[in-house]
Amino acid sequence: MDTYNVLFLCTANSARSIMAEALLNHLGEGRFRAYSAGSTPAGTVHPQALDLLVRNRFPVEGLRSKSWDEFAQPEAPAMDFVLTVCDNAAGEVCPLWPGQPVSAHWGVADPSAVRGSESVVHQAFLNAFITLRTRIGLLLELPIEKLNHLSLHQELHRIARQGD
Repeated sequence: MDTYNVLFLCTANSARSIMAEALLNHLGEGRFRAYSAGSTPAGTVHPQALDLLVRNRFPVEGLRSKSWDEFAQPEAPAMDFVLTVCDNAAGEVCPLWPGQPVSAHWGVADPSAVRGSESVVHQAFLNAFITLRTRIGLLLELPIEKLNHLSLHQELHRIARQGD
């Protein structure tokens, strides 16, 4: 069985892309190896994202906010998929990824931008988590080995419309 490398991109790499990395690494059960990065990394993982992952029993060891430059280096793992999860990163010029990975935009509202009571902020993080969990579940159901590049691209765009 092949292992597919997936890079989740976001601007700050502090919440959505981090949650996606943790979700896919755990739920992918070795079929996928997920990474995350940002164009302008915050340098820290948002505590609400970590708390939500821990409360839902997802491993958080090794999660860190990092630049997408790490994955554009020659020694970086070759990516099979590159998925942007925030609107800012979708509009930015990404580095060139070796091997022409399948890419798509899975925009998710930024929970770290939400202001209000603790329950309002928690709900924003929970909504992002549920959206990502839904989309990753759909990704895991794809018969990747049987789909060509164009079909995979179309399926990833279809998945982007799920969980909103």
